[in-house]
Amino acid sequence: MSELTPLHAIGEFALINRLKKKVHTAQASTVLGIGDDAAILAPAAGQEVVVTTDLLVEGIHFDLSFCPLRHLGYKAVAVNVSDVAAMNATPTQIVVGLAAPSRFTVEAVEELYEGMRLACEAYGVDLVGGDTTSSRAGLVIAVTALGQVAAGQAVRRSGGQPTDILCVSGDLGGAYLGLQVLEREKQVFLADPEAQPELDNYEYVVQRQLRPEARLDIIHELRELGVTPTSMIDISDGLASEVMHLCAASGTGARLFSEFIPMANPTLEAAAEFNLDPITCALNGGEDYELLFTIPVADHAKIKNHPDITVIGHLTEQSDAVNLIAKGGQAVPLQAQGWTAF
Repeated sequence: MSELTPLHAIGEFALINRLKKKVHTAQASTVLGIGDDAAILAPAAGQEVVVTTDLLVEGIHFDLSFCPLRHLGYKAVAVNVSDVAAMNATPTQIVVGLAAPSRFTVEAVEELYEGMRLACEAYGVDLVGGDTTSSRAGLVIAVTALGQVAAGQAVRRSGGQPTDILCVSGDLGGAYLGLQVLEREKQVFLADPEAQPELDNYEYVVQRQLRPEARLDIIHELRELGVTPTSMIDISDGLASEVMHLCAASGTGARLFSEFIPMANPTLEAAAEFNLDPITCALNGGEDYELLFTIPVADHAKIKNHPDITVIGHLTEQSDAVNLIAKGGQAVPLQAQGWTAF
């Protein structure tokens, strides 16, 4: 095994040059990428630019004892692409800010950026700049993503109307159960460093936690179906929280039916093993990065046969509040108990 290189041995600019060699731009709107004081972008005529930023902080958003650096790099890009997709926009560029502690080596940073490169390739995004510095605490990653959308076609949280159908992509709760598995295996390791992690039966939920995918595919497919959501948000903090965000912004209530919330079999199996209610995991777990959106009733026929879109309820008048409808028909006021930043 070759000797690892301390970051201080090569310095910031040499590190940037090493990382730059593996970065290639493909977007027509990227005029100049890494290498100058700033990138130069030229959005196409008739397009609007959307911008979003996410911070990932060690000990808060991730645990390096069970999160591989390549997966972390991929996830850092994916969560930002997810926010761009939630605006009905196409991601085009990202810039990355990185603060690394002294224990990190050049090779570790390159592994992190390899994950970012793979995500950029998967989503058709250009990495065009950023900044690197040292950290006296843990690793901090700040990604800013830019995207483009036809003028007037961005979808906000505030466009929902009473009677609109409430839809979700994919399945929910898996990322939260994956975190439970990883936390359990960490405790086993701390008690017995010779123990090997047992993850073979949990591949699906662990993958949902460590390497989520932004649902850019759903945005493209909705366009092909001729469907423009009236409101939309990505599910980062739990389904309950996101439904309430949409309703608050749109000035509506909602009826969310628990029996229609989509969950994969591996998620249900893991929930049973941990003695957790799977509906609670879906409502409050977060980090699924699926899309929650509303469409007019008239568009239902266009999406009803889509294999990866589920109708889970509908919006109502604001006076009706936001309710979870149990299988027996009982209405329970929905409460957001998912992730909070502070």
